[in-house]
Amino acid sequence: MSGNERVALVTGASRGIGKAIALGLAERGFDLVLNDIAVQGATLEDTAVEARAYGGRVIALYADVSNKAQVQAMVAEAVAQMGTLHAVVNNAGILRASDVEHCPEDYWDSVMDINAKGTFLVVQAVLPVMKAQGYGRICNISSIGGKHGAPEQAHYSASKAAVMGFTRVLAQEVGPFGITANCICPGIILTDMGRVNLDDPTISNAWKAKTAMARIGDPADVAGPVAFFCSDDSAFVTGQTLNVDGGIVLS
Repeated sequence: MSGNERVALVTGASRGIGKAIALGLAERGFDLVLNDIAVQGATLEDTAVEARAYGGRVIALYADVSNKAQVQAMVAEAVAQMGTLHAVVNNAGILRASDVEHCPEDYWDSVMDINAKGTFLVVQAVLPVMKAQGYGRICNISSIGGKHGAPEQAHYSASKAAVMGFTRVLAQEVGPFGITANCICPGIILTDMGRVNLDDPTISNAWKAKTAMARIGDPADVAGPVAFFCSDDSAFVTGQTLNVDGGIVLS
């Protein structure tokens, strides 16, 4: 299946890693359904404009991925406008830092709702479409934080570990239908979410020292591996987790 015949949904596509993934897929010939919450409308539209420059069809749809009704409506509208969905990239995610002892319950709930339940709800909504066509590529964005974690991120680590476990079981269930499911675990990437800490030279240099490639990642570094999992080049790869971290977690 050639690039310009594929339609991909990317959640959390307004900025950072999500935007880079969207532009990377557009560059490779994918038509796109870009998603984020309404408050990110202006930045999501900016991403859509940049993606359209590659010549494909691009639409922007707003939905909170933790809300089942909104997710179902988004997927229905995507299929109505684009005809189908061949790939989905579950990138939407948040981080609200707190140590375990003082972590507010709503921090735990919101992080788990968006990072873990959001991934589940989007997959649940797209599976009937993918099963009907006998083809699908699911790429879930986890994190190396889901493998090792860091202080004040226990709830985030738990949510990302959940995404990896979910993906491994999902792959076993959907494989007979021509659908693959894989995970990307980004490392330390310079995004708006990460910039708060990484703008501190001491913290930035410490992470560089822990990374085999001795640099902080760029959102664009994640786009190629995601595109691989969304393409036919990965047709016999499923249930896998790929670290995209410049050499922090070595496995």
